[in-house]
Amino acid sequence: MTAPAHQDRTQIDEQAALWCLRLSEGRLDADERCEFDAWIATDDAHAMAFEEAVAIWHGVDDVADTPEMIRYRAEAVESLRRANARRWARTHWSMGGWARAAAAFAAVLLVAMVYLLHDPMTSYSTGTGERRVVMLDDGTRLTLDAATQVNVRMDRNSRRLELISGRAKFDVAHDALRPLSVLARNRLTLATGTSFSVELLAEQMRVVLYEGRVEVMAQAPDGTRHTILPPPGAPGLVPGSELVASTQAAATRIAPTDVSRSLSWENGQLTFDAEPLAVAVDRMNRDAREKLVIADPRIGAYIVNGVFLGADADAFVEGVCALHPVQATREPGRIVLTYRAS
Repeated sequence: MTAPAHQDRTQIDEQAALWCLRLSEGRLDADERCEFDAWIATDDAHAMAFEEAVAIWHGVDDVADTPEMIRYRAEAVESLRRANARRWARTHWSMGGWARAAAAFAAVLLVAMVYLLHDPMTSYSTGTGERRVVMLDDGTRLTLDAATQVNVRMDRNSRRLELISGRAKFDVAHDALRPLSVLARNRLTLATGTSFSVELLAEQMRVVLYEGRVEVMAQAPDGTRHTILPPPGAPGLVPGSELVASTQAAATRIAPTDVSRSLSWENGQLTFDAEPLAVAVDRMNRDAREKLVIADPRIGAYIVNGVFLGADADAFVEGVCALHPVQATREPGRIVLTYRAS
């Protein structure tokens, strides 16, 4: 049997919500049970909508103690009681009473769906030259480099973080049942309790491990994952080493690193140990007011060594130009680096 054409999905959902609320408040009498059975039998869409309403109603228990849910649920119940009181004085509910009860319960469903289906996210960020330390609710300590953004999603089953830009160090509070993951573009680092940093560069991500162990995986757009760490027996990512992984291809390498020098960025110093100029410029730009621009791809692979203050772009440019055939041209808001012919 088919419901009238004018009975759209919104109206069906409201009716299903109201029936769910009435059933949750106690047993139906014989007339009400017949009315409910007839409504269910009228159309398959009614049964489906009722099942969805029941599923959401049960899910409300997970957030029942929050102030928002207490308030909205109380309003829904009160609206139902007022509608039922009027119903005893009439043969049928008034449309106004039914609508108010349905609207109140629809509010409960809406809030429940926001809590249950929406993935709450908190974003932490720093500006140019700024550094910041954040303590998360679980006790994890987050240290953000300049020009960095980290999005955090936490629930009772998981701790999911995403590095959008820049670099961050994660001192992870141990929770074996709730692993912490850091997604950096298409590379995922998993840990339960350890200390490591993750950095995003133009075409690669880097992980420096300070304590414990982590798993680093490639994550495809469909969510499938596979490890990019070496197989057992091969040199792996151990404390005091750094993983460098391309985000464009499968290239991955692990090398020892000087832990203390690798953390110099926390104090505004940038340490370069045989780094390509393109990588060094990427890092300098997190602090530089005048952005460095490599305008000639021939110079991007030149090697840079040394320690520089992140905010002192002039000293960095001077050093690069003294060691390599590079010339710098100042333009409004930026310093352009190009190849200097002999």
